Amino acid sequence: MFTAPEMKDVLGAARFLEGKIRRTPVEMSIPLSEAARSEVFLKLENLQLCGSFKVRGALNKMYSLSGPEKDRGVITASSGNHAQGVAMAANLLGVRAVICVPGSCPQTKRDAILSRGKGMVELRVIGRFYDEAEEEAKAAAGREKLVYVSAYEDHHIVCGQGTLGLEFLLDVPDLDLLIVPISGGGLIAGVAIAARALRPGIEVVGVHASANPSWKVAWEKEEVVPQEESETYADALSGAASRLLFPVIREVVSGVAEVSECEIARAISFMHSRHHQVVEGAGSVGVAAVLAGKVDIAGRKTGIIISGGNIGDATLLKAVAEAGDMD
Repeated sequence: MFTAPEMKDVLGAARFLEGKIRRTPVEMSIPLSEAARSEVFLKLENLQLCGSFKVRGALNKMYSLSGPEKDRGVITASSGNHAQGVAMAANLLGVRAVICVPGSCPQTKRDAILSRGKGMVELRVIGRFYDEAEEEAKAAAGREKLVYVSAYEDHHIVCGQGTLGLEFLLDVPDLDLLIVPISGGGLIAGVAIAARALRPGIEVVGVHASANPSWKVAWEKEEVVPQEESETYADALSGAASRLLFPVIREVVSGVAEVSECEIARAISFMHSRHHQVVEGAGSVGVAAVLAGKVDIAGRKTGIIISGGNIGDATLLKAVAEAGDMD
């Protein structure tokens, strides 16, 4: 049973993280605003330490560990971004960290994990997609007596991610709609809890890649049902919807939308050409949903979370070329 954090918990995480991470900028998107005839604001977490929002929850969790837990060492599973935050914290704290990533984790992210860990990290590549890496990490935690650090099903993780929503609403307090990437659910749960505490009437919508239909099916069936995944630009959104977080998310989120690979490529290219920002596929899905008309924002002041920018040069060029072919 997962107990949802309260706003006081998110505020506590914000106090702890102050000075340890960046308060990333919020930027009005003039091209999106003009196209939608509504004000659209972007929260640029691609400019965060480690290149994504994940460092918020990872630092908040790692620094909460007790002395004996630090002595044991930790193990986690990650599609690549959470692992970078854990690796950074492991180096700062002098804690051994075993990190399991799937084969779909890009080489750029694997290299960054090892670089940030500076000798404190052991990287294991498990299976093809996130769920396989997570299953092995949980099993290895028991075998090797390591502390398992979930990337999303954890109170400290969700509180850390919630600080993103807190910052966004403090910068743009009259948002009507917030669009958030969704995978396991830790980000959207924390963000929605914080945003609704500050503005109770705000609507929060999750966006995922159609290559991983876990949330679409869960929303329709009102339960989490395992689904097959395929390769996607949004590799950071790999993995099933969280059964623990699902009831919480149903309470605070209005709905979910999905975007295709072509739509994600277009959004990556759009952010590069129109905002001069390097954004990974997972970080682009909110923009993709707006560009494709998958979320109705007409007449509503809208915020979009750009969750990360860890994309390899080859993948970025491929997306830009694919988007150009569609024009």
